[in-house]
Amino acid sequence: MPLLEITQSHKVTASIALEESTAKSVDSYAAFMKASADDVVNKALEYVFSKDKEFQQFLQSSGEMKAPQPLRIKHSANGNGKGKRGRKASAASAN
Repeated sequence: MPLLEITQSHKVTASIALEESTAKSVDSYAAFMKASADDVVNKALEYVFSKDKEFQQFLQSSGEMKAPQPLRIKHSANGNGKGKRGRKASAASAN
């Protein structure tokens, strides 16, 4: 039985780089779940964030802090935060 449950939600497109082995695992897990690689990465991160007690304490004590290297979110021309969805944004073509 899969550990992640995939549901539809509002999404933005962001550029990330993964190790090749991680990208392959994401693709394999997506095939196993019959879901997109984007959904697998999203749900896996949500799961980790919710289970990390130290991170939850950090969020409550320090509020919103800027990451030293923030996630590169791609904004579309109409400003709704939705760019083209595709594999480049999630995992498939890391150097």
